[in-house]
Amino acid sequence: MKTVTRVQTGLRLEARLLKTMKALAEYLDISVAELVEGTVLHAFEGKAPFSEETLKKIEALRGVYELDLRAEDSHSLREDPK
Repeated sequence: MKTVTRVQTGLRLEARLLKTMKALAEYLDISVAELVEGTVLHAFEGKAPFSEETLKKIEALRGVYELDLRAEDSHSLREDPK
């Protein structure tokens, strides 16, 4: 295992996305931070971070939390001014 130094960060995420991520992290028995780290490390190498089984679970969780956002939405999101 490699040793790393982690830092605390204030990360703002879309609410339904975060709920889905928390549920997925719970399912995988890891923290949300570990989920983010693993996903980004895979993305940086152009690799898919999830198995077919995990992708099926993600789709189910997306339904539970009504997460209708897709990758193509990522560059056109704007925050509700409330």
